[in-house]
Amino acid sequence: MQLNQILKIEFINANLLAKNKDEALEELVNTIIRGGLKLNSSSIIDILKQRESLGSTGIGDGVAIPHGKISDINDIVVAFGRSDEGIVYDSLDGKPVHLFFLLLAPENSAGQHLKILAKISKMLKDANFRKKLLKAGSQSELYEIIIEQENICVV
Repeated sequence: MQLNQILKIEFINANLLAKNKDEALEELVNTIIRGGLKLNSSSIIDILKQRESLGSTGIGDGVAIPHGKISDINDIVVAFGRSDEGIVYDSLDGKPVHLFFLLLAPENSAGQHLKILAKISKMLKDANFRKKLLKAGSQSELYEIIIEQENICVV
């Protein structure tokens, strides 16, 4: 499954305003809803918070990949958010998070869900990719950078 199939440009928020983890999760979920998916934001946020309680999805290097399985969707959905200020997120390295990939998967999609998580994680190991995301000016530029990186980074 390719990111261009599950990440719509409308699911990109180039200017997250959140100040903490809970606000970041809420803002990312609302980005997807504003992008056209009809979902119950409070139940999704609860699922994401439950996942965070198992261990932070802030993986370090200014990156977080919050994710969860929900019953309200049939296909995997990915959103992206960027915070210029950085958000306190209980990251593994203790540093604020600037780049977020939110992954929502149907409850019965374990294999695909894990493949997409691995792909995003591998893409984000590239420091130049992270720098490009931080410097990009627009939603469409962010989208192009992400899709281009996926084509470069084969999992």
